[in-house]
Amino acid sequence: MILIAYDGSPDARAAVEDAGRLLPNEHAVVLVVWEPFADVMARTGAGMGLAPGIADFDEIDAASEAAAKQRAEEGVKLAGSVGLDAEPRVCAQGPTVWHAIVTQAREADARAIVMGTRGLTGIKSVFLGSVSHAVLQHSDRPVVVVPSPEAAAERAQALN
Repeated sequence: MILIAYDGSPDARAAVEDAGRLLPNEHAVVLVVWEPFADVMARTGAGMGLAPGIADFDEIDAASEAAAKQRAEEGVKLAGSVGLDAEPRVCAQGPTVWHAIVTQAREADARAIVMGTRGLTGIKSVFLGSVSHAVLQHSDRPVVVVPSPEAAAERAQALN
């Protein structure tokens, strides 16, 4: 069984498609990680000016979790179309996205993690960090990182 980290991006879609080509008929868990609203507010500092009761965090979190479930089902459908036997899974982010992915892979006893990469370079990679890089650094199991077709084409062109 493999765990596929999925967020609906072209990179994540490419990861699902490549997983189907590399590991046909494999059982897969399609994981979508969502961030609780209180964590967003704490991370951005945007909540400092909110008066008590202005935002219903539970309602916002329920909507975020529902959207994550919908995205996971989308990933499962895509996985099925490329020959994988997939099931959806969602989880709240916790400390970081990479930590959630590594933890979920361990809990699912996945043989490997498959994920896309945004391919950030330069200053963006310094400031924004890289989930795929962190998963590679912290995982206790193999990790397959797949670039989107656009990123792969750009990289191939740069080598010529």
